[in-house]
Amino acid sequence: MRKSWMAISIAAGILSSAAFGQHMESAPATPPPPCTENCMAKEVLSNYTRVKANIVKSADKMPAEAYSFKPTPDIRTFARVLNHVTEAQIHVCGAINGSKPTEVPPETADKATIVAALNASFAECDKAYASLTDANITEMIQAGPVKRSRLGLLWGNASHDNEQYATLALYLRLKGIAPPSSEK
Repeated sequence: MRKSWMAISIAAGILSSAAFGQHMESAPATPPPPCTENCMAKEVLSNYTRVKANIVKSADKMPAEAYSFKPTPDIRTFARVLNHVTEAQIHVCGAINGSKPTEVPPETADKATIVAALNASFAECDKAYASLTDANITEMIQAGPVKRSRLGLLWGNASHDNEQYATLALYLRLKGIAPPSSEK
């Protein structure tokens, strides 16, 4: 019974995040065939893949001299938001992969260094998402002081990335740059 409620909750979260999290492409003329294998894992991977592309493109679009930009003195810099994504991904995806945490550069580092660390964290997450199957989705993983399911960790990561992308998109707009999800 508990697994049924968990599956219903997860499905509801997936559907609501898909509706609100990313710009959706136009529906194809013919609907794709129904999913028959690793459907939930593929849904999580799909959301992660979309937000990953938007974050990486955001990092590329912001000029190096604007990495220190912050809208007000008490808000994080653009570089710090990217580093926050990097830190979170190293923590979550590293726990799933059994990897040791790596150092995150200071927010005062140059653009190339910050982007390299960001890309390394996405590489770590690519492995974690690739390892997700419907068979292991409920396996509990130790992540710091708590245990969470693989699905909970990875869906939480994708959701967190979506939140951080919203911040990055706002910073880009404040600099007069169209965010990746708004490009035509």
